[in-house]
Amino acid sequence: MTSIPLNPQRSALGPSRVIALVGLGCLALIAGAWFFEIVVGLRPCKLCLEQRLPHYAAMGLAAAGLVLARSSRLQWLVLLGLAGLMLWSTGLGVYHAGVEWGWFAGPNDCGGAAAPAAAGVQDFMKQLQTTRVVACTEAAWRWLGLSLAGWNAIASLSLLGLALLGLRGRTRG
Repeated sequence: MTSIPLNPQRSALGPSRVIALVGLGCLALIAGAWFFEIVVGLRPCKLCLEQRLPHYAAMGLAAAGLVLARSSRLQWLVLLGLAGLMLWSTGLGVYHAGVEWGWFAGPNDCGGAAAPAAAGVQDFMKQLQTTRVVACTEAAWRWLGLSLAGWNAIASLSLLGLALLGLRGRTRG
């Protein structure tokens, strides 16, 4: 029976590779979100935009970690930070998917919130022509029964597992 080596210097999946893979995974998710927004034309709601925040942060942390984290302790801290960000992202994805399925109440200001008062009739007419309401409760696209929010939750959970795999067997020393 073979075992997986826990020594990062001997493992093919050392901390630098795990950091890079999580960062690249987040980059792929953001690229996918932009593809659906720019190419397909799906406008993001407030929760969609909030779901991008942990990925942006993780990309920055991964890039900084690859450049600056040369010690085992710093790599451990970067992996811990990435795991925390992916946990946050997973939670946001589950919450947003739950809002779409009607399991949770969404935020009050997510789609359909009143616009600022118009100065006059012409300003009001312009607002009516240019405003597109994007509700958090409606999934704009589904594949295999899951919305983009649901797929983000699954992808983020996978990246969380990868970050935890990088932490497995490591000490802060």
